Amino acid sequence: MAVFEGKTVEEAIESGLQQLGISKKDAKITIIEESKKGFLGLGKKMAQVDISPKEPVVEEVMTETVTETADPEAVAEMETEIFEAEPQAAEEVSAPQLKVFENLSDDEALTELALYMTNISQELGVPALVKISRKADVVTLNLESDKQGILIGKHGKTLNALQYLAQVFIHRAAANKLSVVINVGDYREKRQAILEKLAKRTADKVKQTGQAVFLEPMPAYERKQIHSVLSQDEYIKTHSEGEEPYRYLVVEPAKKYF
Repeated sequence: MAVFEGKTVEEAIESGLQQLGISKKDAKITIIEESKKGFLGLGKKMAQVDISPKEPVVEEVMTETVTETADPEAVAEMETEIFEAEPQAAEEVSAPQLKVFENLSDDEALTELALYMTNISQELGVPALVKISRKADVVTLNLESDKQGILIGKHGKTLNALQYLAQVFIHRAAANKLSVVINVGDYREKRQAILEKLAKRTADKVKQTGQAVFLEPMPAYERKQIHSVLSQDEYIKTHSEGEEPYRYLVVEPAKKYF
């Protein structure tokens, strides 16, 4: 559950939508508590709302053309063409159906995933060569393109959206459980260095204030990187909250020391 606060319900909703990066029509909003002005400063309460993204609706045909300036929301729409269409009416049974992938071997699933990511890059107007490397159950797909910035997007949002689609694809298509990392150039390596600094800075803040810190939503493997850095610190503990792809990490003090 992702809870957001504001002086009014409207302010809490607006704050939550901005942090999650979604529009009001794509959000499920529950009002937890109305704001209270209190009396002479006593009994004052902020408004609280619970906001989570609505489940994506699978469409049979993708009607929009994605341009070169694509953003994560445009990329996310492509998930609608991955696996299955809406049930067909009796008079339409002869129409071609979308191909369903399930229980594939690792090699088969990764081949289909590479084709899927190639098609997405072409739809984005940024054709990319997909190269696959694997270490145990972690598979890295490096997208090589002369327009890396578009594939990465602002603050890595487009790249993370692509990774989310890739992870959904492989979870549904592969018989075995695999983790997928989508990389462009050395972005992930640079991002890892940033995450390590963020983890240490956040830990210092938690120790100084004794209060929990809520980090911005990030992919599961990035949360794991921060958790790995902080797992050696006995004064700190971490856990995740929220729903994918908006799940975020909470860094808080270990109670026995505070």
